[in-house]
Amino acid sequence: MIIKKQTRTADKKVNPLIGIVLFLISILLFLVTVPFGLVFGLFYSIYKKGLAGIGEYSLKMAVSIDQLGNVAMQHLLNVIWIKKSGYKFGNRDETISSVLGRNNKLKTLTGLGRFIDNFLNLIDKDHSLNSIDYYIEPTPEIRDIVSWVCIVDFKVLVLLHKNTNTYRLPGGFRIKKESDAKVLKMHMKELLGVNLLIPSISYLGVFEAQSAFPKPVILDRKTCYTTGYTGDISPNPLHLEAVWFSYNERYKLSDVDKLIFDYLKERGYLH
Repeated sequence: MIIKKQTRTADKKVNPLIGIVLFLISILLFLVTVPFGLVFGLFYSIYKKGLAGIGEYSLKMAVSIDQLGNVAMQHLLNVIWIKKSGYKFGNRDETISSVLGRNNKLKTLTGLGRFIDNFLNLIDKDHSLNSIDYYIEPTPEIRDIVSWVCIVDFKVLVLLHKNTNTYRLPGGFRIKKESDAKVLKMHMKELLGVNLLIPSISYLGVFEAQSAFPKPVILDRKTCYTTGYTGDISPNPLHLEAVWFSYNERYKLSDVDKLIFDYLKERGYLH
C-alpha cells in the first residue's frame, strides 16, 4: 500500500503591507477574470457532463466560497457563533461548515450558532458534522498525531506515561513533507524499539475529540494505522510502560482514544 505524502504547513508570517497589496491585486484579478472563467466553466461543464457537470462545478465553487467566507468573516463569526472556548474560524483551508461541525461536537456554539447549524441541517441532514475536514492545515488549536494501533488477542497496546500518569495510544506528531508511514515508523522505533513493516500498513481512519491539553489546544486529532512489526516492544522504563487494554478499560483513556476503541469494537477487533 502506498501512503500519500502529507504536506501540512502553517501560514508563514508576512509583512502587513505586502498582505494589503496582495489582497488588492487578488480583488482586481478576481473582478476581471472570474466572470469570464465562470461563463466558460458553465458551458464546458454542460458540454462534458450535462446537468451533472453543472452540479459538480457548482459544488466546487460553493466549497471555495465557503472557505473564503471562513477567512473574511472569521472575527465576526468567532464573536457571534461560538463561545470563547470554541474552535475558531479563520483557517484558510477550511470551510465555515467544517468549523460549525467541530463546534457542534464540542458543544461550543452560541444560540445563534446553533440556529444556523440547525437551519443547515434542515437543508442537508447532519450537514456540519458531515462537513468536518480532517485534512486541513495544522493550527495551534489541533494536536495532529499519527498513531499505531497494535491489537493482540483482542487487546490494544497502550503506553502509560509515568510523568503524567496518563494512558495513550503510541504515536507522535507529524513531520511536514514526510509520509505518515515514515513518520510512524520513526516514532515507534524511538518509543518502543520495534521496526514497523511498512508494506503491510493499513489505514484505520481519522479520529478527533476534545483535548485535555492546555490552551491554545482544543482538539486532539489522530490518524491511525495498523501494521505488523519485528523486534520486542521495549519502551524506556523510566518514562513509559507498555500495557494491553481490553475494551472495558477504555475509561482510562483520553476522549479521542475512547473513540478509537469504540471504532475497533464496532468492527469486531475488540470484545
